[in-house]
Amino acid sequence: MGTRDVILDAAAGVMRERGLANVTTRQIAAAAGFSEATLYKHFADKIELMLAVLQERSTGFAELAVALDRPAGDSPDDLEDRLAAVAGAAIVFYTDNFPMLASIFSDRTILAAHTDGLRKHGLGPHKVNEAIAGYLSAEAQAGRIRADADLYAAAGLLAGACMQHAFLGHMGWVDRRDDDAAARSFARTVIAGLR
Repeated sequence: MGTRDVILDAAAGVMRERGLANVTTRQIAAAAGFSEATLYKHFADKIELMLAVLQERSTGFAELAVALDRPAGDSPDDLEDRLAAVAGAAIVFYTDNFPMLASIFSDRTILAAHTDGLRKHGLGPHKVNEAIAGYLSAEAQAGRIRADADLYAAAGLLAGACMQHAFLGHMGWVDRRDDDAAARSFARTVIAGLR
């Protein structure tokens, strides 16, 4: 395993355990067994490191990218399966990453720096919504959902439901559905508003 991978593994563990706002690059480097200078040979800053953790060390990220990259389906039933796959992957992604990201909201300065860093890299949480809306747009062009459907709202409702479901899981909510049932239900409900 290369230096970069060791740093990413250490960063994923430390960031998820302590929260992004509560960890320094020096602590991450120490956990990886390297100097901070070595960390900076591979990552420009903590935001770039966090983005790499999200993309390369989050099981939900890869699943979400695959689910959103599939072309529009051939039938209305296929739409539900595909949106359920997107919702399921989003639930895994949000579940994996809540512990790491929640701490940034505790301090406006940290949140502003985080937001600026995401903008600098052309990324942010809105990208999930945009990808879902893009997928739904292809389905609308194929005639499987209404051409006048509000895709912005549909994407927000699906992503928001998945995020809330993941949050309830971290809270240990008793009446919470299992992930697969929730993903299927969210997809079915969003589709009902699109047809």
